[in-house]
Formats: sequence, structure tokens, C-alpha cells
Amino acid sequence: MKVRTSKYRHKNKIEDFTLHPLKNPHYTSPYLATYRHDGVEKDWEIIQAHDSVAILLYHREKEAFVLVRQFRAAVYLNNQDGLTVELCAGIVDKEIPLHEIAREEIEEECGFAVDSAKIERISSFYTSVGFAGAKQTLYYAEVDEDMRVSEGGGIEDEAIEVIYLPLLEAKDFIYDERVAKTPGLMFAFMWWYDTKHRR
Repeated sequence: MKVRTSKYRHKNKIEDFTLHPLKNPHYTSPYLATYRHDGVEKDWEIIQAHDSVAILLYHREKEAFVLVRQFRAAVYLNNQDGLTVELCAGIVDKEIPLHEIAREEIEEECGFAVDSAKIERISSFYTSVGFAGAKQTLYYAEVDEDMRVSEGGGIEDEAIEVIYLPLLEAKDFIYDERVAKTPGLMFAFMWWYDTKHRR
């Protein structure tokens, strides 16, 4: 797979990876749920987490999808690499319309200013249903270089790398198990081929 990357590139040097009990969580709340199911007493460990938005971005001039690559500690726990390729995305932590959160994330992570009226809602679904069950709403937008306002990369201490996946390589990318990716990304690609690519 060949991808063109932005100028930003982090080294991905991971050291002293250790698990600790979670105290005073900021983004998630762990619970033991107890309940009665058809008269049977049951319990289940769950995580209450924020809902999120994700955006499939298509760059018209490059004929490529705009994606982000970043380190995910939970993935590192499983593959000792932790780098994932994902859609531009963000948590719902503000009392504003979801498409406005999507617009902000596009600019922060990928560096493009998109009119929120041109951000198309695709669908919503639940993620990590075995332990979290947070809802993600998926959007679509198209960008070009006239809309660029920065190199992207996220805000504060986020280490996000913007990558461009050529359209002709996207179908193979879906099934490339060497690359850690999310189900939402794969669904978004299939949606694009089923709706936009037929035009």
C-alpha cells in the first residue's frame, strides 16, 4: 500500500507502557451493571463513554480519501504497535449540533475548512457493544486545496498524521489485515463505493 503523508510525522517510540487502575476518569466511567434478565440475576462490566462523530473525507483533486493515523494505547496492548488508520473523528462533548462537531474535527485534524451545510449525514451505529455501546454518527464531505487552512494534526498534544489513500487502493486497503483500522472506516468505504462511485 502506498500512501502520501502530510509533513507532520511522529516517531511512534513507545516506552514504559503500563496499565493502572483508573482513578478520576475524564472520558469514560467503568461500572458493574447488575440486572435481572428473564428472572435470572446477572451482571456485566461496562464502560460508559462519550458518543462520537466520524467523517469520510474525499479529496477531489488528489482522488484520494483523507484519513488519519495515530497511536491508540488500547490497540498497542494487542499488537505492540498501536498505530491505527481511521476516519477523521471526535467525541461528542459539546452541546452543539453533531454536524458542527464534525466540521470542527475536520479542521483540527485534517486542516480543511468545510461549510457545515455541505457535510452529509450517512448513518449512525453503536460501537464496542460488548462493553461500551457508544453511538457514532457518520458523515461525508469533499475537500480540495482551496479549502485548506492548515496541515492539520490535531490540537494540544494530539499526535495525528494526515494521510491520503488513493481511491484505486481503497478496496484492497479494506481487507489488508496488516493495517489496524476501524469498522467504521471499512463501512464508510463500502458506502462510498455503493453510492458515490456509481455516479
